Amino acid sequence: MHPKRQLYFAGVAAVFGMMIAVGLRTTLPAEGRDTRDIWQLRADLTKEQKLEQQLLDELEKYEERLRYYRQKEATGGAEALETTVAELREEAGLTEAKGPGVVLTIAPLAGYVGPVAATVSPELLQRLVNELNKYGAKEIAIGGERLTNGTAIRDVNGITKVGLRPVGLPTTVKVMADDVDKLYSGLSVSPIRDDFAVENLDLAISPPQPTVVLPPASARPNVKYMETVNAGKEGK
Repeated sequence: MHPKRQLYFAGVAAVFGMMIAVGLRTTLPAEGRDTRDIWQLRADLTKEQKLEQQLLDELEKYEERLRYYRQKEATGGAEALETTVAELREEAGLTEAKGPGVVLTIAPLAGYVGPVAATVSPELLQRLVNELNKYGAKEIAIGGERLTNGTAIRDVNGITKVGLRPVGLPTTVKVMADDVDKLYSGLSVSPIRDDFAVENLDLAISPPQPTVVLPPASARPNVKYMETVNAGKEGK
């Protein structure tokens, strides 16, 4: 092949290769960039610091409990065991709870002309529970049924049940909180009341009360993958 023609083809190939390279580069996804401003970064940092503090507090609580067990081990473990059982029963909601809180009342909307609801939908109740947790609820009881981690809110043949207890109208929701003023203020501005109004229901919120009483959970936790052992088996 003539040298000039070879040079021509080489130049065309080089230009074509550069065009392909540029095209591939422009079609590749751009690397993610952090577009947060200084205020968003500060808010995220504060959130992470709060989470870290919560984890440290939890760790300190369990370390303190471990030190307590070790101190009681020399004098006998019966007292420590009884204390632990009492604490676990309280955490599981198996004992009566008393403390500051608010009382919510759910009833048909006054002045409404039309079919009157006989219950509250499970979705609306779950949304209410989420709002309560959002504003710092510590313990919740709906219609006399204490909520625990295993309590189900579901529809059974058109009737909403909390655990095994049916929820009629009107019904009350008792809520305990460490910061009851924060709970009350949050609920007062929450759109949850509008959600109830859409379903022709009224959600009344009492002022903060120094003491509300919540009953123990009626259902006992179902413990799986655990069995009791006697001292003889444990020592082997």
